Amino acid sequence: MSFHNLYSHDFVRVAVGVPRCRVADPLYNAAQTIALAEQAAANGALLVAFPELGLSAYTCDDLFHQRALLDSVQDALALVVEASIGIPAALIVGMPLRVEHRLFNCAVVVSGGRVHGIVPKVYLPNYNEFYEARQFSPADEALATDVELLGQRVPFGADLLFQVANLPLFRFHAEICEDVWVPIPPSSYASLAGATVLVNLSASNIVVGKSDYRHQLVGQQSARCLAAYLYSSAGRGESSTDLAWDGQALIYENGEMLAEAERFQDDSHVIFADVDLERLSRDRMRTNTWGDSVRRHAQQVEAFRTVKFALEVPSQSVLPLQRTVARFPYVPANPALRDKRCMEVYNIQVQALVQRLSSSGMKKVVIGVSGGLDSTHALLVCAKAMDRLDLPRTNILAYTMPGFATSSRTLDQARKLMDFVGCAAHEIDIRPSCIQMLKDIGHPYAEGEEEYDVTFENVQAGERTSHLFRLANHHNGIVVGTGDLSELALGWCTYGVGDHMSHYNVNASVPKTLISHLVRWVAESRQFGESDSRVLLEVVNTEISPELVPGKAGDTAPAQSTQSVIGPYELQDFNLYYTLRFGFAPTKVAFLALHAWKDNSVGPWPDEAHVARNEYTLKDIKHNLGIFLRRFFQTSQFKRSCVPNAPKVGSGGSLSPRGDWRAPSDSESVLWLANLKTVPDA
Repeated sequence: MSFHNLYSHDFVRVAVGVPRCRVADPLYNAAQTIALAEQAAANGALLVAFPELGLSAYTCDDLFHQRALLDSVQDALALVVEASIGIPAALIVGMPLRVEHRLFNCAVVVSGGRVHGIVPKVYLPNYNEFYEARQFSPADEALATDVELLGQRVPFGADLLFQVANLPLFRFHAEICEDVWVPIPPSSYASLAGATVLVNLSASNIVVGKSDYRHQLVGQQSARCLAAYLYSSAGRGESSTDLAWDGQALIYENGEMLAEAERFQDDSHVIFADVDLERLSRDRMRTNTWGDSVRRHAQQVEAFRTVKFALEVPSQSVLPLQRTVARFPYVPANPALRDKRCMEVYNIQVQALVQRLSSSGMKKVVIGVSGGLDSTHALLVCAKAMDRLDLPRTNILAYTMPGFATSSRTLDQARKLMDFVGCAAHEIDIRPSCIQMLKDIGHPYAEGEEEYDVTFENVQAGERTSHLFRLANHHNGIVVGTGDLSELALGWCTYGVGDHMSHYNVNASVPKTLISHLVRWVAESRQFGESDSRVLLEVVNTEISPELVPGKAGDTAPAQSTQSVIGPYELQDFNLYYTLRFGFAPTKVAFLALHAWKDNSVGPWPDEAHVARNEYTLKDIKHNLGIFLRRFFQTSQFKRSCVPNAPKVGSGGSLSPRGDWRAPSDSESVLWLANLKTVPDA
């Protein structure tokens, strides 16, 4: 299939329909159901779920015992089955069904002109406004495991799973309304048996506060089961004798809401979402306790029967995602959530440093301040840690160490930062000691030649770290590291006696894109009271640079650009997240990046001053992903194998060998690069 088709990347488009209904008018209800199913399939959906008892309406009460209604419902189902011949999707409709002198509230799975299975409701509510046990029998009273329906012999029971044969990761399960409100829903066992998509056909009248509770219920069930969860409820047309109906429809994936219908609509409506089946499978694979649960509940898991059938997968050359893919997966786009995330990350870092100082008995920290992003944020963490420990901020021994390429802008910012924080500020010119070392090793620069090679660069980085460690010894303190997660991922750090090393690194699991937002958040939320924090915003707007190679005479800004060498951090952090967190193939990472960055209409900040205006073509994405793959998988692991202690701050992962990432230092990137070659350039 085409790279640009979502089905090429283990996504499946699903839908929830809420048809307008009429009580005890099954033929009308079938027509509304068919119309929504056609609309969903035309939009590329392979599964469409409808409300509980949708073919009859839920509020029929004792009319469910009338033969005329039950016969008409079967006629309505026949219409749906016939229509499904021309609808390339699986439909799950709700209806009452007579089986062995009992009446069951059922979900019926239909596609391609066939009924594939019938799932009866397990738990019948008989409290408050509900009295379903008056009309229906629960699933466990059924003796039959298959029934005759519309001339077919059809599997029957609450133990059915439905496997789409040509999409191995697409296995779904249906339950009905109350089934998800009980302590152990049937879908819990179904997920352990392999269902990745869980469907709930509900009627669910509306009362104040119930909508929010449905969100909690559905979201938590999808998260616990590491599954997608589709939820429908009855809408306009149900009887208002004693109840009201809002037609709520929800689609969640592992605790995250993908789609929600507007409630209280007058007309039939349908919602869509693209579920990432591979993401669910990856989470199950790496979460060993999910596998433990499968083993512990083997009896319930093994009781499920699987019904297999194929569906015609949409084969368009271009079928883009109908799903939000955040450009900044480490940074929430919602301002309130972003502020909450920044506050939590900041406090995690501060608490971790407080604990390290307390347990080691140290009262002083030594930190190098360059005037750039990473050291700025680390300095802010140190300041808050001192506040928490009731120690003076002068216990922060901060050193700015200008070298051959230090710009006047960053040096000025470093001085302002140390003054802003109120630490013990120091300045050491490292050029004399660097020249001495270059002379000792016979480097041409010591003899007046402009030889700006990696030795020249690393002598400066190493000299700074060497000073910091000796200063820590001299003042009985610890060196706080400043390097971040993005630099570790790309190997953009000087190994050993360089910025790679410290006694404790507060930034090691914080990516560059998040650090930028953290510094801005500290400034805008006035974490340091009413202090003038303009210098923090200046740092955020400064070119990211190692400042190790001199620029032209008179230049005030950094001469080097880190991102011109290793690629834009906003793209590389995106690549890191999906590679580290989910292990996706480069083709899928590129597909997601294209969807996220295909235009400049979405940014992480709501106001014009902060909107991310960059736009990347697929060729740009492919090129920078190639840089990431080579550096991440082949050339940089040895640096990550001995990183200092550092707190993990997010579920996006860390690269500590004691945490989320254990990999060989001697490895190849050929597999990932070969996969990347299959990505088109346009």
